[in-house]
Amino acid sequence: MRKTAIFTDPLFLEHDPGFDHPESPERLRGVYKLLAEKALRDCFLKPKFSPASHEIIALNHSAALIRRVAETAGKVFDLLDQDTKTSSASYGAACLAAGALIKGVDLLTAGDIDNGFALVRPPGHHAERDKSMGFCLFNNVAIAARYATEILGLDRVMIVDWDLHHGNGTQHSFYESEKVLYISTHQYPYYPGTGSLRETGQGKGEGFTVNIPLPGYQGDVDYATIFDDLVVPIGREYNPQLILVSAGFDIYRGDPLGTMEVTAQGFAYMTRILVRLAEEVSQGRLLVTLEGGYHPDGQRDGILAVLGELCGQELDTEYHIHLDNETARRLGREKSHHPAIKEACEVAKKYWKM
Repeated sequence: MRKTAIFTDPLFLEHDPGFDHPESPERLRGVYKLLAEKALRDCFLKPKFSPASHEIIALNHSAALIRRVAETAGKVFDLLDQDTKTSSASYGAACLAAGALIKGVDLLTAGDIDNGFALVRPPGHHAERDKSMGFCLFNNVAIAARYATEILGLDRVMIVDWDLHHGNGTQHSFYESEKVLYISTHQYPYYPGTGSLRETGQGKGEGFTVNIPLPGYQGDVDYATIFDDLVVPIGREYNPQLILVSAGFDIYRGDPLGTMEVTAQGFAYMTRILVRLAEEVSQGRLLVTLEGGYHPDGQRDGILAVLGELCGQELDTEYHIHLDNETARRLGREKSHHPAIKEACEVAKKYWKM
């Protein structure tokens, strides 16, 4: 059993974008209750962590954006863009979410944990340097990658983003850098409109942005093929010192915001592949953070599937989401021949041995 840390806090449930908003506290409330049950509460480490300071957040965001988000503190309601709404506790939750990832990176690099999952809100991967957008206030995963490279001195960080939506903010944060490899699977064309095959990076960063735009209705076999045939070979060649994951559960079949068809087995398979890759190239250093996911059952089952793979054992719950070896072998054997995946492979071959 691996030393898997989970990063949770009641403050994440106090960020409330308002009635009928998809990114509601209910996304995490039920999961938190499950993790507090006797069968699960001793399975994971629960480190203490603090809010990220303005200095740390400024590694990836402008002073103007930090001030703007800070202005929302204590206000019952504020609007950062047409989709990104805040409540009185949102600023505090956003700082704490970034702080959770900073603590996770510290613990991983010190060898105190094997891997971890930041079960945080608000999400982050849409937030640009000077703009909050797409339900995201600060870009948690980008701040963590900046911290790893600029403060801890790591040379190679890999970010894998399997959210339904393209992580425009994360891509733009490292578009001209070779120190962060960004790989994204996403529905395209779709919000926010970025993430085409043509977007591969600039300058020193050319080739270090790998987009896999998908038209929709892709499922477990398609994602397994992407991870086996694209993510793993590129990851091995890049040889990262740390792997970060933007885990969006809005690719779950039935999610109201998309048309993907991934099941809990698919989430488990992707995680298993990344755990193995991390053990091979980065001393097991793997940190997952929550992004989207708006189907209650899909969010719950997906998170449990990821946690089971991170800690390396079947979790004792009423939800049967464990990936058995026979299903894993089938997913690895049944290759997808979708044209979108083939096109992404052809672009990647310009920069990677594949």
